[in-house]
Amino acid sequence: MNIKELFKTAVAEGASDLHLVVGLPPMLRIDGELRPIKGLEKLEQKELEQMAFSILEEAQKKMFVENKDLDFGISFGDKERFRVNLRYERGNVSLVARVINEKMPTLEEIGMPKIIYNLLNLDQGLILVTGPTGCGKSLTLAAMINYINENRHRNIITLEDPIEFLFKSDKSVITQRQLGSDMTSFPNGLKHVLRQDPDVVMVGEMRDLETIGTTITLAETGHLVLATLHTYSAAQTVDRIIDIFPPHQQNQVRMQLSMVLAAVISQRLLPKIKGGRVAARELMFNTPAVANLIRENKIAQLRTVIETSSKEGMISMDQHLKKLYEDKVISKEVAQAQMNNPEMLDKFRIL
Repeated sequence: MNIKELFKTAVAEGASDLHLVVGLPPMLRIDGELRPIKGLEKLEQKELEQMAFSILEEAQKKMFVENKDLDFGISFGDKERFRVNLRYERGNVSLVARVINEKMPTLEEIGMPKIIYNLLNLDQGLILVTGPTGCGKSLTLAAMINYINENRHRNIITLEDPIEFLFKSDKSVITQRQLGSDMTSFPNGLKHVLRQDPDVVMVGEMRDLETIGTTITLAETGHLVLATLHTYSAAQTVDRIIDIFPPHQQNQVRMQLSMVLAAVISQRLLPKIKGGRVAARELMFNTPAVANLIRENKIAQLRTVIETSSKEGMISMDQHLKKLYEDKVISKEVAQAQMNNPEMLDKFRIL
């Protein structure tokens, strides 16, 4: 079986990822669990290296050998697209490919609350989608961009590493820029974006101080900015942004963030009782109470405000997990494993 056939198998089996590692058979991640592809033998070093290099251009091969890591997007036909990571482990090539659904996701299909739709009608502000690797952050951003594209006349610019979903301009004009081929770095791409007459900017990931600082400035200067961070909660997200700056700048950043932050959507993908996965989400919006806590550096109190602000549409991760459990979507064990206060479920019994 060649590598293109393995990619097609991943699509046919409904996998989210394909893993190729020397000494193991090809593996698929389905509903969050890794499973070997039946009937296939363990991969040999030369076999896997030939597979990996067969999908690389010459410039990519050189870059991979020099840097030992490579991220890129690849398509086979119009419907099959993948985000690929190549790396070396113990001197051997290994590969992980994320399957990207050819169908553009909608906010309704990913179960996004209606209140988020209102945020996407804003003219400026910072909307952050956070969570661990593999929790659907890219899918959520794509659904948000898709909503704006279908409903608003805006100039949308995305900065990605690599480009995942391929957007077609509808009511909006969409320009997609890829790290490496279209820009040298996220900070450089963000610096020049102001001269490109943007209304909406999507930053694939806020990775470093310069990217975070420039992203906040973009939101501050009258743009709607969508971005991601690898954090587990709204409070941790605020902490991470502020802590990356030197101490002498943190008061200023707190003030800026309190003004430009529109929302933090923190999510995790969890196994459903009946198969498949569901997103559990914490939603925090920048109300006067939230802004005040950010300015005064009382980040630990954000969770309390979220839990007591359901009228504003906020919900904590524990509250959403409890709801998913009560609705018989996820098991008690799954819910409690993700909760800050798992004992709260002991009061409930599902008949």
